[in-house]
Amino acid sequence: MGSDEMRAEYDFSTSWPNPYAKRLKKQITIRIDEAAIGYFKQQAAEVGIPYQSLINLYLADCAAHKKKLKLAWG
Repeated sequence: MGSDEMRAEYDFSTSWPNPYAKRLKKQITIRIDEAAIGYFKQQAAEVGIPYQSLINLYLADCAAHKKKLKLAWG
């Protein structure tokens, strides 16, 4: 059987759940203003990581610490 052929059956009786499944990312579409993107691109360039990763790290930190945005209207 070649490496690209499917078996008729697979045995998953000794398998276990993926321990990283909760950490998987979901692709979304979001509108972010150019100034915010520019800020994160500049910060990302300084630390040497992609700006999308930096935005994800920032948002994950906000969620982990249950940060609340202080909004003032008017």
